[in-house]
Amino acid sequence: MDATRDRQEELIRNAPEHKRAIAAFEERIGKVETVDQLLEDRELYVFVMKAFDLEDQIFGKALIGKVLRSDISDSSSLVNRLTDPRFRELHKGMGFVADGKTNTKTFSASWRAEMVDRYVGQRFESAQAEQNETVGTVLEFRRKAGDIKNWFDVLKDSELSEFMRTALGVPSQSAGLDIDKQVELFKAKFDITKLKDPAELEKLERRYVAISDAKAGVQSSANAALTLMNAAVSAGAGGQFTPITIDITAITALRKGY
Repeated sequence: MDATRDRQEELIRNAPEHKRAIAAFEERIGKVETVDQLLEDRELYVFVMKAFDLEDQIFGKALIGKVLRSDISDSSSLVNRLTDPRFRELHKGMGFVADGKTNTKTFSASWRAEMVDRYVGQRFESAQAEQNETVGTVLEFRRKAGDIKNWFDVLKDSELSEFMRTALGVPSQSAGLDIDKQVELFKAKFDITKLKDPAELEKLERRYVAISDAKAGVQSSANAALTLMNAAVSAGAGGQFTPITIDITAITALRKGY
């Protein structure tokens, strides 16, 4: 996946659909100073929404307008009240101020280049996610890991939460607990400061992929974890559930040999 990413992103840039979208963005975004101007240009608006992984919110133009006009320094503003971190990322990335009437970022060539890179990178991640949900989640984790400062940053993001619960063996039922209790569970499992270490990130990714593949039944004939899970189901026939302990280290070691 990593070895071919640059090549695949280059193919995305040169695909007719994306090439037209990028050209339109580069040509017209420099003239956009207000939120209204962005929202009125359908092509630019869609480009920006895709760049920030908000394709599922494209039809919520009224909401997006309010988000972009929000005062991020005001804790009661809409952008700070929405729990989905993508909206805050959109607001910060676009840089509209003064109630959406001013923007200096769009004049910057370097910012425009970063936005194109973001768009292409997101298209790549979306394509990977469509082909393999596990790979898509890992890519999403890699992109966001550098911005994680504490467990609350993880828990406010549903995809990061799912990734960390799976990789660390935290039960999915814990999502229903009080957030402070969830933080305690995660702290007992992992030191969040280790996310700054690339080696630790790789370990988490391997564990996530190994466990996800085990749950999905990937290469079931050679998957020790799946065998254990099937044994638990068989032993618990008739409505009884028999808990088992999975050796995560063994799973990870097995995965390396795939």
